[in-house]
Amino acid sequence: MADENQTEASHPPGMQLLVDERDLRTHYSNAYRIHATADEVIVDLGFNMPDPNPRQPGAQPTLLYKINERLIMSYSNAKRLAQSLGTLIKRYEQQFGELPTSGPRQPPR
Repeated sequence: MADENQTEASHPPGMQLLVDERDLRTHYSNAYRIHATADEVIVDLGFNMPDPNPRQPGAQPTLLYKINERLIMSYSNAKRLAQSLGTLIKRYEQQFGELPTSGPRQPPR
């Protein structure tokens, strides 16, 4: 559904869009970091997990944020992505109820 909205917005009307997924890689992400320049939005996608190599026994638990993908896009493309994600989340919540937006989960103790 949201794919269709983005596809329609990203090419001229009356033009067929061919999608090549031969080099597609899939990664799971439960965390992100966003930063930007004057011209681009940078989104790092990754995985939060308890630090597998704690520095000192008994020290405060730490999280490791392993970044495995970086997306760099224009502000206009980031805006279209935000709109598509907003539409997708709205449809999901209408069907299944509101999603919580609490802070990051605490690592297991």
